[in-house]
Amino acid sequence: MLARNTIDTTVLPPAERFGMWLDLVARTSVPLRMESPYADDFAAQAEFIDLGAIQLARYQYPSLDATRKLIRQSDPELYILAFTTSGVGTSSQDGRRSDILAGEFTFYDASRPHDVCHHASEPGRTQATSITTVIPHSALPLPPKRMAALYGGRMSGSEGLGALLAQFLIQVTGHPEQYQAADASRLGAVGLDLATTLLGRNLVAEDAVPTEVRRRAVVTQVQAYVHRHLGDPTLGPQIVADAHHISLRTLHRLFEAENTTVATYIRDLRLARCRRDLTDPTLRTQPVQVIAARWGFGDKAHFSRVFKAAYGVSPQAFRDGEPGAAQDVNRLASEVNSSSAD
Repeated sequence: MLARNTIDTTVLPPAERFGMWLDLVARTSVPLRMESPYADDFAAQAEFIDLGAIQLARYQYPSLDATRKLIRQSDPELYILAFTTSGVGTSSQDGRRSDILAGEFTFYDASRPHDVCHHASEPGRTQATSITTVIPHSALPLPPKRMAALYGGRMSGSEGLGALLAQFLIQVTGHPEQYQAADASRLGAVGLDLATTLLGRNLVAEDAVPTEVRRRAVVTQVQAYVHRHLGDPTLGPQIVADAHHISLRTLHRLFEAENTTVATYIRDLRLARCRRDLTDPTLRTQPVQVIAARWGFGDKAHFSRVFKAAYGVSPQAFRDGEPGAAQDVNRLASEVNSSSAD
C-alpha cells in the first residue's frame, strides 16, 4: 500500500486542536497566519501521500482563512494546485482574486504572499474538503516567469484534462490501499504530467509544455476514455481519435512509445475483463457469450478465437479449469495490467 501520514486533531482535547493544526501546516507546507471561527474546537483531518515528484494532501476541516505575508529565504519553493471537493472559497495572489467552487482548481505560489480561504457550504453542519498537489518549483517543467498569469485563478475540474486530474487525485487519495509502495514514483510522474499539461493549456501556452509530457498526458487521457467505453462494441481507433479531436495517424504515433497499438490495447483490456469475470463465482451462471458481450465482443466465434489465441485455451475451457489455463491467463493479465498503468 502507498505510504501515508494521517493527522486527526480530534485525538486531542478541543482547546488544543487548532494549535496542532497550525503546527501541522508549518511542518508540511509553509508558515501561514490562519484564523477560523472554530478555533476553540477545530475538528479536522489531513492525509499526506508522498509520490516522489509531487505530494498529495487530502484535507477536511471547518471554515478556515489563511494568509502568507512574511517570506523567509529558507522557505521551500513550492507551487500549490488545490482542488476543492466541497465547500466554497477564494484564492488571491499578485492582485488576482477568484471565487472557487466545488469541482474547481486554483493555483498559487506558496513561497510568495497569498491569501486563501475555504468555508464549508453549511457552516457548523458540514466541513470543507480539498485535495492539494504540492509541486516543487524545480519539478514543474514550465517557464517560471509565465506562471504568474495563473496565480489566484480558477480552472475547471469537470471537463477535459481537469476532470482527468481530478479523478486521478480522488482515486489515489481515496484508495491508497489499491496501490503498492513501488507504484509511488510512477503515480507521481502521471500526476505531474497531468498537472503540467493542465497548467500549460490554461496558460494558452501548450508549446511551453515539453513534448514528452504532452504525449504522456494525452495517452493517459486516451487510456481513461478506453476504460470508460470498453463495453461499447463499436469502440475502435477511429472513434478514440475522433473523441480526442486528433487524427488517426496522430493517435497511432502517440502509442508507438507504449510498445502497443490502440487496437491491441483495447483488445487486451477487453480480454482481461472477460478473464476476470469468467473466474468470478457470482457470475458462474452467466453464459460465456453474455460476459463477452458485456466487454465489447459481440461475435461469439470471434471472441473464442481471440481468447484462445491469447491464452491458449477456449473461454469455456478456462472457466472449467483445464490444467494450465489459469497460469497462462494470469501471466498475460499481469502483462496487460502492467502496460495499462504506464
